[in-house]
Amino acid sequence: MEAAAAALPGLRGALRAVLAGLRGGEAPVGGQGGQGGGFERGRFWEALAAAVQAASRAATQLSLAASAQELERLSGEAQRAVLAAAAAYSGLPEDQGRTLRRAVRDAVVEVAEGLLRLAEALLRPTPPGLSREQLVSTGGVWEACERAAGLPRDNAAAVASALSAWLGIARDALREVEQALAEGGEPFQDDPEEEEVGSRGDRDVSWSEADRQLLGPCVGLVKAAKACLKKLLGAVNAWGKAETAEQVAQLDDVADAAGDISPSVDELVLSTYPPVNRLTLRLNAGKLAAVLKKMLEVTQASHVCAPSEEGWVQFLSGAVDHNMDKIKDLTQGVL
Repeated sequence: MEAAAAALPGLRGALRAVLAGLRGGEAPVGGQGGQGGGFERGRFWEALAAAVQAASRAATQLSLAASAQELERLSGEAQRAVLAAAAAYSGLPEDQGRTLRRAVRDAVVEVAEGLLRLAEALLRPTPPGLSREQLVSTGGVWEACERAAGLPRDNAAAVASALSAWLGIARDALREVEQALAEGGEPFQDDPEEEEVGSRGDRDVSWSEADRQLLGPCVGLVKAAKACLKKLLGAVNAWGKAETAEQVAQLDDVADAAGDISPSVDELVLSTYPPVNRLTLRLNAGKLAAVLKKMLEVTQASHVCAPSEEGWVQFLSGAVDHNMDKIKDLTQGVL
């Protein structure tokens, strides 16, 4: 619509500026002070919720606006809503937890990105009425706002949420390699992209018997990774607290250590596909083993490792060593 050309570019520019600041990791305005300082948790969540609700409402009304005056007014409302959400995030002290702050920042970024996509959709020439792109963009803002409204309320819940997501990724990776093994050792046989581009060529797409012997402990290492995340999630849910600065910091350390597991699992799984480069596989297995051992050490030193949790920590540490020793034996001479 012609009115959009006059009202929306300012909103688009403001949203881009907000996103640049959020992605750049701007320091929190409030700094420290969450543990007994000037930070008021209830007011923070009320402010963020009000900003998110305003953003959702503005998105709905923007998509239905029929005049230049409405677009100008609603663009201003959308801009103020995102600025209010960003200000709320910037006022969340670091001592409330790095993991919680990342979750809040990511949620605000997602809302701002959704409004930016909507503004860009509204700027494109379309026939009268709502276009499919405008409808999808509006729905995207609603979904982002709903997720923001459901954010974890403290660092313990934020860490549990992150662990749950990483556990899902590890499960998918394990399922992928187990399915490939069960299908007879030709993991690329049903990949249409491989067939289309003709990249298989003379490449070996099946595992040798020696490869299969090596895959056993690799799968064992991936299973250990999944078990570590599952057990840690249970421990955080059972024992995790964010009442003191020490507890918050320990939870962040646990999350930082666990956050390296899923990428390391993916790298190892990718290196198991034929043709297997045994050096790459050995290095990726060693990296995952080191990440798991570090996570277990950090967990054992934290308050989430109650006496009842110590057994699985020791058992999984032994499982990691056992599988890594097997991999080393089967790849002697590649280093």
